[in-house]
Amino acid sequence: MSKPENLSDNIVWHATTIARRDRESRLGQRGTVVWLTGLSGCGKSTIANELEALLYRRGVATILLDGDNVRHGLCAPAQTLAQRHDQAFADRFGLGFGQQDREENIRRIAAVGELFVSSGMIAITAFVSPYRADRQLARMQIESAGSEGDFVEVYVDTPLEVCERRDPKGLYKKARAGEIKNFTGISDPYEPPSSPEIHLNGGDERTVAEQAGQIIAYLEASGRLRAS
Repeated sequence: MSKPENLSDNIVWHATTIARRDRESRLGQRGTVVWLTGLSGCGKSTIANELEALLYRRGVATILLDGDNVRHGLCAPAQTLAQRHDQAFADRFGLGFGQQDREENIRRIAAVGELFVSSGMIAITAFVSPYRADRQLARMQIESAGSEGDFVEVYVDTPLEVCERRDPKGLYKKARAGEIKNFTGISDPYEPPSSPEIHLNGGDERTVAEQAGQIIAYLEASGRLRAS
């Protein structure tokens, strides 16, 4: 029996004619992933949406990757895939919320973010992404394909009691009742960033626009976005 061929040896990166620097020059910005992380209900999706809206009004090329939206397609759970494929396929490629599934979820998002960075766009992501190791791997993947600074970690630091009081989707109530397993902050841990580029106090009195404005100010100061 012959030795199986290692397919990875036959996969070669194909350089594109249009380089990243050419795309960035045309757009007047630097490709960047702005990675918002925090507990469910901390406000990261709201801030991400406001950030994109503010940047859009300035003519900035952006894309917003929201945790819930991505779970409808790229990182769909097994029960969703089972509607179109057999159960074996769904079980193999569908993602739940256990630690390994969350790791794969973040790996896929980082790979997509890397592609947007190479196109010169500012990709805004809003994911709980509870584990430091997963976020660090995302940073390494994105920055290794470009340069240091392509990954901007934004920690939306909102106390658990505030998130639980907001509970916009009723998830905390279900988690407390034992109806949801592996729920971050209740039955699963959240590991806060040790040194994020931006630390937002999600429980302060600032408006969402002011919080998004802090991110924009950082992007301008770091040369990733032209000052308005």
